[in-house]
Amino acid sequence: MTYLDVAFSYGAAPSENELRAIDGMREVYGIRGVEFDEKNRTVRVGFDASRLKPDGVARLLRQAGIAVKEKLMLA
Repeated sequence: MTYLDVAFSYGAAPSENELRAIDGMREVYGIRGVEFDEKNRTVRVGFDASRLKPDGVARLLRQAGIAVKEKLMLA
């Protein structure tokens, strides 16, 4: 297993429905965790790179209703 983190900026703040959908996303095999930074409007997802790619993580976020804008570089 190769664990990585990916971060994305997003548009509108997630509502209660989107946050419930994110809880379901955490059950996807390969997702380690999801963290929102509401102040900077970013979401950071820990994932297993042997199971998922960053584009797949972005797709899961979009399916949950998060308005993903762009992938961010992590320092």
